[in-house]
Amino acid sequence: MERSLAGLLISVMVVDGTVFKGQNLVVAVGIDASGHKLVLGLRQGATENAAVVGGLLGDLMERGLDFTTPRLYLVDGGKGIRAAMRNFAGDAAFVQRCQEHKIRNVAGHVPESDRAALRYRMRAAYNALEAADSRNLLYKLHDELVQSNPSAAASLQEGLEECLTIAELRLPGKLRQTFHTTNCIESGFSIVETICQQVKRWQGSDHRQRWIASALLFAESRWNRIHGYRHMPVLINALKVAFTQRCAQNAAASKKDFGAA
Repeated sequence: MERSLAGLLISVMVVDGTVFKGQNLVVAVGIDASGHKLVLGLRQGATENAAVVGGLLGDLMERGLDFTTPRLYLVDGGKGIRAAMRNFAGDAAFVQRCQEHKIRNVAGHVPESDRAALRYRMRAAYNALEAADSRNLLYKLHDELVQSNPSAAASLQEGLEECLTIAELRLPGKLRQTFHTTNCIESGFSIVETICQQVKRWQGSDHRQRWIASALLFAESRWNRIHGYRHMPVLINALKVAFTQRCAQNAAASKKDFGAA
């Protein structure tokens, strides 16, 4: 994991963690303008906290990755991951929470008999054509849950807006289907597990990390381009427009605050 990243146009970064052989593994996978998936780096740590993820992103920066480029960051919802992304990328970070993780988290608060209906309603909301429609459906569900299950309601509300980023960007259906979940990185974890089962004795954490890195690079060699890759220019343009608007809004807010002071 030492190859140069300078000059790479990474439009999407997927960051996710998994527990492997008793240690937490955080991996970053990039998706370029042509829809190819590339393993960017990995870190081992006790948890997915901001220090671990920050170390991973810092390594990517040192190897040449430009964090000033507006980019879609697809995550599973870990606070440490999101905090580190905003620390490195600032306004250029457009965070999309994994909708499947959010559905599982919310459904975990309700009785088994109610989960199928809840999952159906959340997926229907996320699949609405307009972000405003998605938001209205989710808040309607939230208001119902407040009465019946406040814990589920709180889980639904947490990160609600970050679950709608791909809708706000008005991406084509194929890209929304691809970027609504972190599945594109989880398939790599499955290959790592299969390959590393061959190792019977681990000789220190460095040995473990080298095997994991090799397995991830093998997974990369087998990955196809993402579903909907022909629409990647739509995503890139949408990110540029949204970034320009965000910067203008922040500049106007700062000017207003300065004037009030």
